[in-house]
This record gives sequence, C-alpha cells and structure tokens, in this order.
Amino acid sequence: MTSKELDIEFKDAVNRVNDHTEPFPADFLLRLYAYFKKATNNYDRPSSRKPIINAFKANALFQIKDITKDEAKQEYISLVNNYFLYRK
Repeated sequence: MTSKELDIEFKDAVNRVNDHTEPFPADFLLRLYAYFKKATNNYDRPSSRKPIINAFKANALFQIKDITKDEAKQEYISLVNNYFLYRK
C-alpha cells in the first residue's frame, strides 16, 4: 500500500469512528487514542480533567512508543475495521 493510499484509508477510518453514535468500549477507545496520536505526530499531553484518565492515556501511548507513524495508521485502520466487522 502506498503512503497516499494509507492516508486515505486512515482518514476513512477516523471518519467512521467520528460518525459512529453509539459508545465505544473504554479499552478500544484507549487503543484508538494512542494509535491516532502516534499516527498524527501529536505529542501533546493528555488533557482530561481526571488524573486517572490521563494516566491510562499516557500508559496507552507508552505501550506503542516503538512503532512508526505508518504502523500506527495501519493498526488504527485494523482496529476500526475489526470493530465494525464483529460488533453486534
């Protein structure tokens, strides 16, 4: 897959998540959060008002620290595709 094709698929996956109106499971959201931040080179600190949520987000980011931007996009796309394929 070319870089341009990966970017298009990533944007489509992000749009699917943003357009979804039902709540996602918390563990799924944390993984999406981490892969999205890595894929978009957004290294801002987590900004929840609740310290426990910031800790979970920071931990999710730490767990994927060794993957590339493109790998993060691919993982994000896979997560989204699998979620919508296997949900109720």
